[in-house]
Amino acid sequence: MNQRERMLSELPYKAWEDGLEEERKESRKRVHRYNNLPPEAEKEKDALIREIFGKTGENIFVEAPFRCDYGTHIEAGNNFYANFNCVILDVAKVVIGENVMFAPNVAVYTAGHPVHPDSRNSGYEYGIGVTIGDNVWAGGNSVINPGVHIGNNVVIGSGSVVTKDIPDNAIAVGNPCRVIRYITEEDRKYYFKDREFDVDDYK
Repeated sequence: MNQRERMLSELPYKAWEDGLEEERKESRKRVHRYNNLPPEAEKEKDALIREIFGKTGENIFVEAPFRCDYGTHIEAGNNFYANFNCVILDVAKVVIGENVMFAPNVAVYTAGHPVHPDSRNSGYEYGIGVTIGDNVWAGGNSVINPGVHIGNNVVIGSGSVVTKDIPDNAIAVGNPCRVIRYITEEDRKYYFKDREFDVDDYK
């Protein structure tokens, strides 16, 4: 098993061997081109983000600047939107569902290093995949750590550090991120806290 196979199997691996370093450099070239396209180059941006990501649905929009390790290990469903300064360290697979929104500065980390200094200094690192369900909104400056599964219809509060799985229909906030309550039908009529919609076409 070479180092790339070890990486994708979520085993300890060395990131500069077996062509991995070269693969990351090629990814950085594509990301650099993407981040430097003018705002009006919408068709070029759409084509390039689909080249960067491993799998995409319809209506994918990622604001520049954006950063990733490989890109090819990212799968994004329909209607994915990432605001400015999104970082996805995809040394393992990142699967993003449909109708997912990232606020500015959201970071998804699959990469990590051993805790013990001797093990860490050996050069081995690891990647453990992240999955994000449908209809998820991750607030600004959220960090999603390796191995996390976020369920469907979830809101992650801004500034949260997600270290454990979050169940469906939850509002979760904090460092470490914890569920504070579940979304109910009563929430449908509000657009912000206790402010009710004054229109009818949101339903």
